[in-house]
Amino acid sequence: MSRQGQHQHDPRHGPWLCWEPGDAVSCSDKQYEHKGRCCNRCQPGQRLISECNGTEHSACAPCESGHYQQSWTKERHCAPHDICEDNTGLVVKTQGNATHNTVCQCRASMHCSDSSCQTCVEDQPCPLGFGFVAAKAMAQMSSPCEPCAEGTFSNVSSKTEPCHPWTSCEEKGLVVKAKGTNTSDVICESGGRSSLSVLIPISAAVVTCLLGVCIYCLVHATPRRRVQTQIEAGKPSPEVQQPQEVEDFPVQQTLLGRQPVAQEDGKESRMAEEERL
Repeated sequence: MSRQGQHQHDPRHGPWLCWEPGDAVSCSDKQYEHKGRCCNRCQPGQRLISECNGTEHSACAPCESGHYQQSWTKERHCAPHDICEDNTGLVVKTQGNATHNTVCQCRASMHCSDSSCQTCVEDQPCPLGFGFVAAKAMAQMSSPCEPCAEGTFSNVSSKTEPCHPWTSCEEKGLVVKAKGTNTSDVICESGGRSSLSVLIPISAAVVTCLLGVCIYCLVHATPRRRVQTQIEAGKPSPEVQQPQEVEDFPVQQTLLGRQPVAQEDGKESRMAEEERL
């Protein structure tokens, strides 16, 4: 049941949706209200020439060369493509068409000076502690340098060198001697060296004690050697006591064994009597 003054919908030509002035209007997202009527917007890649009326739809035309329109619109003009000016460091990344704008990017070794990316600036070498990030360099929206994260380092200033991971001492069968930083790698050493560093002081202490003992023995053995030398030379040392004189006993030879026999005083007469018997 249609209202008076409302045009009927013709499925062959799309919705007219043109209403008489004064009627309530509710248009879709691809339409716009014009003088109490819902007129069709122009599709992407086109611009509006004239609005709809009681008998005709909205009139549209394609965007002219070098212009684009990327959405449904009621605008009578398409937007011009961006120009990638060489003197600003920009080059064409994607050429524009009727529905999309031209996309510019910075030349190699340059990045955008700000978020709008209207101009580019030269990349500077990443300083020590910073590494080159290839993904950022390809986007060219900001400096390709980033601070080295924990566990990585960069010890050179370069436009191409990324941050390198610290050396794993464990994988090489070594132990960490010095921890790495964002500008230096880890320093490794063998586990044997660590034990050797403990054994060396201990060995030095033992050797020192042995030397002390040897010196002590040499010092105290010198007087004894001096005495021995004097004895061998026939010069008795004053420190050496002269042996006590041994009392001589009379010696008498026996006829039996023809051996000298020592006799003590008082026994001489008894031995003589025995010989006579």
